[in-house]
Amino acid sequence: MSTDISGMIECRPGARLWGPDDEDSVWQAAIDLFMLNRGNAYDGLACLFGVRNSFGFRPLAEGRGFPDDASVGLRSEYEAYGGPGDVFGTTWVTWAEVTAVDWQETDSSGTRSRAAAAGDGSDWGRVWSVMGTLSEVHGTENVRLVVWFH
Repeated sequence: MSTDISGMIECRPGARLWGPDDEDSVWQAAIDLFMLNRGNAYDGLACLFGVRNSFGFRPLAEGRGFPDDASVGLRSEYEAYGGPGDVFGTTWVTWAEVTAVDWQETDSSGTRSRAAAAGDGSDWGRVWSVMGTLSEVHGTENVRLVVWFH
């Protein structure tokens, strides 16, 4: 059985203006992952989120769950998939974390790098491009990708 990914990039515009703890610093839905035609290459899912990780990657952001402070748009999309009863592996990662990762780190066999599995040259490059652009405006901690699997 195949595993598909869904999710959304969010940003928090108010955080750069008033600080992350201000009541107006809420997350806003930016773009659905589907719009970036990401696909579901399993090495990337393993490397980033620990899903279908027969490769032995040390996942970047595994099992964090659905963020309590998610945007209304993201909540609506997540609920349309059935929420926690119908999806699995829900997690999130900030742009700051993505930019800090060692892209040369390999899987447990030492043959496949993070860059090969999910770097700029992979299908994930479009996602990273959008997140990078949003972070230039809103800051690296104020842009995140939230995903779930079905």
